[in-house]
Amino acid sequence: MNIHEFRDRFALMKREIERVLLGQEEIVESTLIAILAGGHVLIEGVPGLGKTLLVRTLAHVLGCTFKRIQFTPDLMPSDVTGGNIFNQKEDRFVFHQGPVFTQLLLADEINRAPAKTQSSLLEAMQDLAVTTDGITRPLPDPFFVIATQNPIESQGTYPLPEAQLDRFLMKLHVRHPSAQVERVMLRNIAQGFQPAHLETMQLQRVISAEEIAALRRGLYGVRVDDGILEYITDIVSKSRTHRSIYLGASPRGSIGLLAVSRAQAASQGRDFVIPDDVKALAPAVLRHRVILHPDAEIEGISTDDCIEEILREAKVPRTAA
Repeated sequence: MNIHEFRDRFALMKREIERVLLGQEEIVESTLIAILAGGHVLIEGVPGLGKTLLVRTLAHVLGCTFKRIQFTPDLMPSDVTGGNIFNQKEDRFVFHQGPVFTQLLLADEINRAPAKTQSSLLEAMQDLAVTTDGITRPLPDPFFVIATQNPIESQGTYPLPEAQLDRFLMKLHVRHPSAQVERVMLRNIAQGFQPAHLETMQLQRVISAEEIAALRRGLYGVRVDDGILEYITDIVSKSRTHRSIYLGASPRGSIGLLAVSRAQAASQGRDFVIPDDVKALAPAVLRHRVILHPDAEIEGISTDDCIEEILREAKVPRTAA
């Protein structure tokens, strides 16, 4: 697919999802960019803001197989990956696939399970495969995880390990809708809309799994000048030396920022990346990859505050500006 086809297909997906999810245009756009860039998404917000509804709507719009895992404190790793079960008729162990063997996986309230269960997704998210009893089995292509979590201050939550967080290409924050949007929601509910029955919305399946793979391949044709590469490197490097940051972003953060910048450019019909593409998505790509100094946390400084300061200090390349 060429760049103009990419832009048109992206706009069609976004428009179809926004028929259901009102007032969350930025979240919808960022989620689609992450999927087309080949990454996974972590969505954080208090209950009731439509995090799960977004993923269920995606499952209708994208032509991908879909499964959901509700993470709970007693969920076991084998409940995610599957395992060998003895078949008495055949007198042997047979592997039964877990829900991770799908194309779109919703890990709902992922931080309500302990770290052992959360970590069962590490290999799947990085290597697109699952290993059990010494046998590695590939996952369907494409494969992407969209996880939701409640703020860590909520009751009954476990913080995600750093290694798990780093596997997510983006971390997005869902905010409360405006009063105007909430009135429209109430009007839709009063007229009979039921979020539990999305089939009543008659959502169109606007893209197939094969076309998603084609769109991803098309991103390699988006030009990235050396100045942009230096800009990305400078931003990520500054995260490692910032006075309020104890641990900065890894090279995986640089790679992720490059990938989403290309997808952002293509979604706007451009075959080249500009600094604004990098700047717009840097907070979502980096906010979960840095760890603050305890003193900074006490002072009320957030990771987003640090990233915004880094973006102000980073030198914007002239060649691509």
